[in-house]
Amino acid sequence: MPKFIFAYQQPAGYVTRTDADIAAQWAGFFETIGDSIVDPGQPVFERTAIGEVGPGTQLGGYSVVEAGSLEDAIALAQHCPTLGYGGGVHVGELAELPPEHPASQLKARLAST
Repeated sequence: MPKFIFAYQQPAGYVTRTDADIAAQWAGFFETIGDSIVDPGQPVFERTAIGEVGPGTQLGGYSVVEAGSLEDAIALAQHCPTLGYGGGVHVGELAELPPEHPASQLKARLAST
């Protein structure tokens, strides 16, 4: 099944919060998409941007999920709490790389250590 990355964009200047309400929103989101999660990712606290990443937003974190199609992945992402406070979610299908690709070889090497 294809894998998709969700890159969470927050409003510029948004400070990642860890209060109970936000934690409950994210827990609910992950519970909703739970069967599709490959890597829940992590929030981002320090960030920079290279190139054009969209005016008025900053990288907030990421997750990797499995979904049958881009449309299915979008349906999962629409539950994301960041949408409720002015942020967004980039959704992109991750490429399946052949074993001889340098990234595949690096992943295999890291998994064996």
